[in-house]
Amino acid sequence: MIYLHLFLAFLKIGAVSFGGGYGMISLVRETVVSNGWLTDTQMMDFIAVSESTPGPIAVNMATFVGFSQGGVLGAILATLGVIMPAFLIMLLIASVMKTFMKRKGVNAFLEGVRPGVVALIMSTAVTMGLSTLFGVGGELYVNILGLAIIAVVATVSVLYKKYRKKKISPILLIALSAVIALCVNLIIHG
Repeated sequence: MIYLHLFLAFLKIGAVSFGGGYGMISLVRETVVSNGWLTDTQMMDFIAVSESTPGPIAVNMATFVGFSQGGVLGAILATLGVIMPAFLIMLLIASVMKTFMKRKGVNAFLEGVRPGVVALIMSTAVTMGLSTLFGVGGELYVNILGLAIIAVVATVSVLYKKYRKKKISPILLIALSAVIALCVNLIIHG
């Protein structure tokens, strides 16, 4: 029964989410935690891994959550569930694209959805940041390592842009964060 539940949960997420994977994070988190599939901390780890691995974050999260709950079949069904609505919608839109985009109602709808997507992404970022760095929502603490990594990454990003006159790759910043955390943990834990 977990397989059907995974498929339907991620189908619903894929059907009602706009704005790509980052817009889906709050819905995925709410669904996964409310179903007891993962704890909030485990979900944060899954999000970090999903952002670090190649591919769309929503697909990665669906795959990881599906695998954690139902193995390979769970991963396949959760992934199919999350991509199916977008695939079907894009197929439909592609068939009527020129006529569809000329309609004022479609453009008005998209203009209304954009601020909502931005709000969802910001809400998720603030919630994850407070939870990860200060334990808000659970036992309160200050994650000194997390704050230090943010400071180092922000400094590297600003200095790189100042001296190289272009933005540094987000992939390099993620790798830098991972290396810093790994080094600190190796020093502390031997």
